Amino acid sequence: MQAVGSRDLAFGITRKLELGTKKMKREVIIKDTHRGLYYEDGKMLELLGAGRYELPLSTRGRFFSLFRRIPKTEVVLVDMRARDVTIKGQEILTADKVAIRVSILVQFSVVDAKAAIHAVENYEDRLYSDVQLAARRSLAAMTLEEILTNRTRLSEDILRDVKESAIGYGVEIGRADVKDLVFPGNLQEIMNRVLAAERNSRAQLVEARTKAEVQQIEAEAAAESNRIKAQAEAEAARMQAEIKAEATRLAVTAETQALDERSAHATAYRDHPALIRLEELAALRELAKNANARIFLDFDRAKVDAETGVS
Repeated sequence: MQAVGSRDLAFGITRKLELGTKKMKREVIIKDTHRGLYYEDGKMLELLGAGRYELPLSTRGRFFSLFRRIPKTEVVLVDMRARDVTIKGQEILTADKVAIRVSILVQFSVVDAKAAIHAVENYEDRLYSDVQLAARRSLAAMTLEEILTNRTRLSEDILRDVKESAIGYGVEIGRADVKDLVFPGNLQEIMNRVLAAERNSRAQLVEARTKAEVQQIEAEAAAESNRIKAQAEAEAARMQAEIKAEATRLAVTAETQALDERSAHATAYRDHPALIRLEELAALRELAKNANARIFLDFDRAKVDAETGVS
Protein backbone atom coordinates (compact mmCIF):
# COMPACT_ATOMS: atom_id res chain seq x y z
CA MET A 1 0.00 0.00 0.00
CA GLN A 2 2.82 2.32 0.81
CA ALA A 3 4.46 1.72 -2.58
CA VAL A 4 1.24 2.45 -4.34
CA GLY A 5 0.82 5.67 -2.38
CA SER A 6 4.32 6.81 -3.32
CA ARG A 7 3.59 6.31 -7.00
CA ASP A 8 0.34 8.25 -6.69
CA LEU A 9 2.13 11.06 -4.93
CA ALA A 10 4.82 11.26 -7.61
CA PHE A 11 2.20 11.20 -10.36
CA GLY A 12 0.24 13.95 -8.67
CA ILE A 13 3.31 16.15 -8.32
CA THR A 14 4.24 15.60 -11.96
CA ARG A 15 0.68 16.37 -13.09
CA LYS A 16 0.61 19.60 -11.11
CA LEU A 17 3.94 20.65 -12.55
CA GLU A 18 2.72 20.02 -16.10
CA LEU A 19 -0.52 21.90 -15.48
CA GLY A 20 1.46 24.74 -13.92
CA THR A 21 3.74 24.84 -16.91
CA LYS A 22 0.77 25.08 -19.29
CA LYS A 23 -0.71 27.92 -17.25
CA MET A 24 2.60 29.80 -17.15
CA LYS A 25 2.38 31.09 -20.73
CA ARG A 26 1.67 34.52 -22.19
CA GLU A 27 0.38 35.68 -25.56
CA VAL A 28 2.17 38.17 -27.79
CA ILE A 29 0.42 39.73 -30.79
CA ILE A 30 2.57 41.43 -33.41
CA LYS A 31 0.89 43.79 -35.87
CA ASP A 32 1.74 44.20 -39.53
CA THR A 33 3.41 47.49 -38.72
CA HIS A 34 5.98 45.88 -36.38
CA ARG A 35 8.49 43.06 -36.21
CA GLY A 36 9.49 41.14 -33.09
CA LEU A 37 12.93 39.96 -31.98
CA TYR A 38 12.51 36.77 -29.95
CA TYR A 39 15.11 36.12 -27.21
CA GLU A 40 15.64 33.15 -24.90
CA ASP A 41 17.99 33.74 -22.00
CA GLY A 42 19.32 36.84 -23.76
CA LYS A 43 20.04 35.12 -27.06
CA MET A 44 18.09 36.12 -30.15
CA LEU A 45 16.62 33.04 -31.81
CA GLU A 46 14.10 34.33 -34.33
CA LEU A 47 12.69 37.38 -36.12
CA LEU A 48 8.90 37.28 -35.68
CA GLY A 49 6.53 38.66 -38.29
CA ALA A 50 2.90 39.69 -37.82
CA GLY A 51 0.85 37.15 -35.89
CA ARG A 52 -0.10 35.68 -32.48
CA TYR A 53 2.46 33.82 -30.40
CA GLU A 54 2.40 31.92 -27.06
CA LEU A 55 5.53 32.29 -24.96
CA PRO A 56 6.38 30.80 -21.52
CA LEU A 57 6.30 33.22 -18.65
CA SER A 58 9.61 34.35 -17.25
CA THR A 59 10.13 33.43 -13.57
CA ARG A 60 12.43 34.50 -10.83
CA GLY A 61 15.18 32.07 -10.08
CA ARG A 62 14.83 28.66 -11.62
CA PHE A 63 11.68 26.65 -12.10
CA PHE A 64 11.90 23.01 -13.04
CA SER A 65 9.24 20.94 -14.79
CA LEU A 66 10.25 17.32 -14.92
CA PHE A 67 13.79 18.45 -14.17
CA ARG A 68 13.75 20.99 -17.09
CA ARG A 69 14.31 24.68 -16.53
CA ILE A 70 11.90 27.13 -18.22
CA PRO A 71 14.04 29.67 -20.15
CA LYS A 72 13.61 33.37 -19.66
CA THR A 73 11.98 34.77 -22.85
CA GLU A 74 11.57 38.27 -24.22
CA VAL A 75 10.13 39.82 -27.40
CA VAL A 76 11.38 43.26 -28.45
CA LEU A 77 9.02 45.05 -30.86
CA VAL A 78 10.43 47.26 -33.60
CA ASP A 79 8.23 49.78 -35.42
CA MET A 80 8.75 49.46 -39.21
CA ARG A 81 6.58 52.42 -40.25
CA ALA A 82 7.95 55.54 -41.92
CA ARG A 83 8.50 58.34 -39.42
CA ASP A 84 9.69 61.92 -39.24
CA VAL A 85 12.32 63.43 -37.01
CA THR A 86 13.15 67.13 -36.88
CA ILE A 87 16.71 68.25 -36.21
CA LYS A 88 15.87 71.52 -34.47
CA GLY A 89 17.69 74.81 -34.17
CA GLN A 90 21.23 73.94 -35.19
CA GLU A 91 23.36 77.09 -35.16
CA ILE A 92 26.01 76.76 -37.85
CA LEU A 93 28.63 79.05 -39.36
CA THR A 94 28.57 79.22 -43.14
CA ALA A 95 31.69 79.36 -45.30
CA ASP A 96 31.50 83.21 -45.24
CA LYS A 97 31.21 83.24 -41.41
CA VAL A 98 27.49 83.99 -41.12
CA ALA A 99 25.79 82.29 -38.16
CA ILE A 100 22.44 80.79 -39.09
CA ARG A 101 20.04 78.46 -37.35
CA VAL A 102 18.64 75.64 -39.41
CA SER A 103 15.99 72.99 -38.79
CA ILE A 104 15.97 69.82 -40.88
CA LEU A 105 13.10 67.41 -41.39
CA VAL A 106 14.19 63.80 -41.94
CA GLN A 107 11.87 61.02 -43.08
CA PHE A 108 13.08 57.50 -42.35
CA SER A 109 11.94 53.93 -41.72
CA VAL A 110 13.48 50.80 -40.24
CA VAL A 111 14.20 48.18 -42.90
CA ASP A 112 16.29 45.74 -40.79
CA ALA A 113 14.85 45.24 -37.31
CA LYS A 114 17.79 43.13 -36.07
CA ALA A 115 20.42 45.67 -37.17
CA ALA A 116 18.40 48.54 -35.69
CA ILE A 117 18.49 46.91 -32.24
CA HIS A 118 21.89 45.18 -32.32
CA ALA A 119 24.13 47.54 -34.34
CA VAL A 120 23.61 50.69 -32.22
CA GLU A 121 22.29 51.46 -28.76
CA ASN A 122 19.46 53.67 -30.06
CA TYR A 123 18.97 53.99 -33.79
CA GLU A 124 16.88 57.17 -33.54
CA ASP A 125 19.54 58.96 -31.49
CA ARG A 126 22.21 57.74 -33.87
CA LEU A 127 20.26 58.96 -36.88
CA TYR A 128 19.74 62.34 -35.21
CA SER A 129 23.46 62.82 -34.57
CA ASP A 130 24.46 61.59 -38.04
CA VAL A 131 22.11 64.02 -39.80
CA GLN A 132 23.17 66.83 -37.48
CA LEU A 133 26.87 66.34 -38.27
CA ALA A 134 26.18 65.94 -42.01
CA ALA A 135 24.21 69.21 -42.02
CA ARG A 136 27.04 71.01 -40.24
CA ARG A 137 29.60 69.74 -42.72
CA SER A 138 27.47 70.72 -45.70
CA LEU A 139 26.49 74.19 -44.47
CA ALA A 140 30.06 74.96 -43.41
CA ALA A 141 31.14 74.45 -47.03
CA MET A 142 28.41 76.75 -48.45
CA THR A 143 28.15 80.54 -48.52
CA LEU A 144 25.00 82.34 -47.45
CA GLU A 145 24.10 83.12 -51.06
CA GLU A 146 24.50 79.47 -52.05
CA ILE A 147 22.25 78.41 -49.17
CA LEU A 148 19.55 80.90 -50.20
CA THR A 149 19.68 80.09 -53.91
CA ASN A 150 20.22 76.34 -53.71
CA ARG A 151 18.59 74.82 -50.65
CA THR A 152 18.22 71.46 -52.36
CA ARG A 153 22.01 71.05 -52.26
CA LEU A 154 21.85 70.66 -48.48
CA SER A 155 19.32 67.83 -48.80
CA GLU A 156 21.43 66.13 -51.44
CA ASP A 157 24.58 66.43 -49.30
CA ILE A 158 22.85 64.96 -46.23
CA LEU A 159 21.41 62.03 -48.16
CA ARG A 160 24.75 61.30 -49.81
CA ASP A 161 26.60 61.54 -46.48
CA VAL A 162 24.20 59.64 -44.21
CA LYS A 163 22.15 57.26 -46.34
CA GLU A 164 24.80 54.57 -46.68
CA SER A 165 25.87 54.62 -43.03
CA ALA A 166 22.22 54.52 -41.86
CA ILE A 167 21.67 51.28 -43.79
CA GLY A 168 24.40 49.79 -41.58
CA TYR A 169 22.11 50.07 -38.55
CA GLY A 170 18.94 49.08 -40.38
CA VAL A 171 17.50 52.52 -41.21
CA GLU A 172 16.63 53.88 -44.65
CA ILE A 173 16.38 57.65 -45.14
CA GLY A 174 13.66 58.73 -47.55
CA ARG A 175 14.39 62.46 -47.61
CA ALA A 176 16.09 65.21 -45.64
CA ASP A 177 14.80 68.73 -46.29
CA VAL A 178 15.54 72.14 -44.83
CA LYS A 179 12.50 73.06 -42.79
CA ASP A 180 13.48 76.48 -41.40
CA LEU A 181 16.35 78.94 -41.82
CA VAL A 182 16.75 81.67 -39.19
CA PHE A 183 19.25 84.51 -39.64
CA PRO A 184 20.60 87.04 -37.09
CA GLY A 185 18.34 90.06 -36.49
CA ASN A 186 20.28 92.68 -38.46
CA LEU A 187 20.96 90.22 -41.26
CA GLN A 188 17.28 89.32 -41.34
CA GLU A 189 16.36 93.00 -41.79
CA ILE A 190 18.94 93.42 -44.54
CA MET A 191 17.76 90.29 -46.26
CA ASN A 192 14.16 91.52 -46.09
CA ARG A 193 15.22 94.79 -47.74
CA VAL A 194 17.17 92.93 -50.40
CA LEU A 195 14.24 90.64 -51.06
CA ALA A 196 11.87 93.62 -51.24
CA ALA A 197 14.21 95.37 -53.68
CA GLU A 198 14.47 92.21 -55.77
CA ARG A 199 10.70 91.85 -55.83
CA ASN A 200 10.33 95.52 -56.84
CA SER A 201 12.94 95.26 -59.58
CA ARG A 202 11.38 92.01 -60.77
CA ALA A 203 7.96 93.69 -60.90
CA GLN A 204 9.42 96.61 -62.86
CA LEU A 205 11.14 94.21 -65.22
CA VAL A 206 7.91 92.32 -65.76
CA GLU A 207 6.07 95.60 -66.38
CA ALA A 208 8.72 96.75 -68.87
CA ARG A 209 8.67 93.40 -70.64
CA THR A 210 4.89 93.50 -70.78
CA LYS A 211 4.91 97.02 -72.20
CA ALA A 212 7.53 96.06 -74.78
CA GLU A 213 5.57 92.96 -75.72
CA VAL A 214 2.37 95.03 -76.08
CA GLN A 215 4.17 97.54 -78.30
CA GLN A 216 5.64 94.73 -80.35
CA ILE A 217 2.24 93.11 -80.74
CA GLU A 218 0.70 96.44 -81.76
CA ALA A 219 3.49 97.06 -84.29
CA GLU A 220 3.12 93.57 -85.68
CA ALA A 221 -0.66 94.02 -85.89
CA ALA A 222 -0.25 97.37 -87.71
CA ALA A 223 2.30 95.89 -90.11
CA GLU A 224 0.03 92.93 -90.76
CA SER A 225 -2.92 95.27 -91.34
CA ASN A 226 -0.89 97.36 -93.81
CA ARG A 227 0.31 94.22 -95.54
CA ILE A 228 -3.26 92.91 -95.87
CA LYS A 229 -4.44 96.32 -97.11
CA ALA A 230 -1.64 96.54 -99.69
CA GLN A 231 -2.31 93.00 -100.77
CA ALA A 232 -6.03 93.74 -101.13
CA GLU A 233 -5.31 96.90 -103.15
CA ALA A 234 -2.87 95.02 -105.38
CA GLU A 235 -5.41 92.27 -105.88
CA ALA A 236 -8.12 94.80 -106.73
CA ALA A 237 -5.85 96.55 -109.22
CA ARG A 238 -4.94 93.22 -110.76
CA MET A 239 -8.58 92.26 -111.09
CA GLN A 240 -9.46 95.64 -112.65
CA ALA A 241 -6.60 95.26 -115.13
CA GLU A 242 -7.76 91.74 -115.95
CA ILE A 243 -11.37 92.98 -116.41
CA LYS A 244 -10.22 95.85 -118.64
CA ALA A 245 -7.99 93.52 -120.67
CA GLU A 246 -10.86 91.04 -121.01
CA ALA A 247 -13.23 93.84 -122.14
CA THR A 248 -10.70 95.00 -124.71
CA ARG A 249 -10.21 91.44 -125.91
CA LEU A 250 -13.97 90.94 -126.22
CA ALA A 251 -14.34 94.25 -128.11
CA VAL A 252 -11.56 93.31 -130.51
CA THR A 253 -13.08 89.87 -130.95
CA ALA A 254 -16.54 91.38 -131.65
CA GLU A 255 -15.07 93.86 -134.12
CA THR A 256 -13.12 91.11 -135.81
CA GLN A 257 -16.26 88.99 -136.04
CA ALA A 258 -18.17 91.98 -137.50
CA LEU A 259 -15.45 92.52 -140.10
CA ASP A 260 -15.50 88.80 -140.90
CA GLU A 261 -19.26 88.95 -141.33
CA ARG A 262 -19.03 92.04 -143.58
CA SER A 263 -16.35 90.36 -145.62
CA ALA A 264 -18.55 87.28 -145.95
CA HIS A 265 -21.51 89.45 -147.00
CA ALA A 266 -19.38 91.29 -149.52
CA THR A 267 -18.19 88.00 -151.01
CA ALA A 268 -21.77 86.72 -151.15
CA TYR A 269 -23.01 89.91 -152.87
CA ARG A 270 -20.16 89.71 -155.31
CA ASP A 271 -20.82 86.09 -156.15
CA HIS A 272 -24.64 86.48 -156.14
CA PRO A 273 -25.78 89.97 -157.34
CA ALA A 274 -29.39 88.97 -156.84
CA LEU A 275 -28.84 89.21 -153.10
CA ILE A 276 -28.24 92.92 -153.47
CA ARG A 277 -31.53 93.20 -155.36
CA LEU A 278 -33.31 91.38 -152.55
CA GLU A 279 -31.81 93.78 -150.01
CA GLU A 280 -33.00 96.72 -152.13
CA LEU A 281 -36.52 95.30 -152.33
CA ALA A 282 -36.61 94.75 -148.59
CA ALA A 283 -35.53 98.35 -148.07
CA LEU A 284 -38.24 99.56 -150.45
CA ARG A 285 -40.83 97.49 -148.63
CA GLU A 286 -39.89 99.16 -145.34
CA LEU A 287 -40.01 102.63 -146.90
CA ALA A 288 -43.41 101.92 -148.43
CA LYS A 289 -44.84 101.62 -144.96
CA ASN A 290 -44.22 105.34 -144.48
CA ALA A 291 -46.70 107.51 -146.43
CA ASN A 292 -44.43 110.55 -146.36
CA ALA A 293 -41.44 108.78 -147.75
CA ARG A 294 -40.33 109.64 -151.25
CA ILE A 295 -38.28 107.38 -153.48
CA PHE A 296 -36.24 108.64 -156.40
CA LEU A 297 -35.17 105.99 -158.90
CA ASP A 298 -32.54 106.53 -161.57
CA PHE A 299 -33.24 104.22 -164.58
CA ASP A 300 -31.01 103.68 -167.54
CA ARG A 301 -33.68 104.04 -170.23
CA ALA A 302 -31.80 102.34 -173.01
CA LYS A 303 -30.93 99.38 -170.84
CA VAL A 304 -34.50 99.01 -169.60
CA ASP A 305 -35.84 99.11 -173.15
CA ALA A 306 -33.33 96.58 -174.23
CA GLU A 307 -34.25 94.26 -171.40
CA THR A 308 -38.02 94.64 -171.95
CA GLY A 309 -37.88 94.55 -175.79
CA VAL A 310 -39.53 97.94 -176.30
CA SER A 311 -38.36 99.81 -179.37
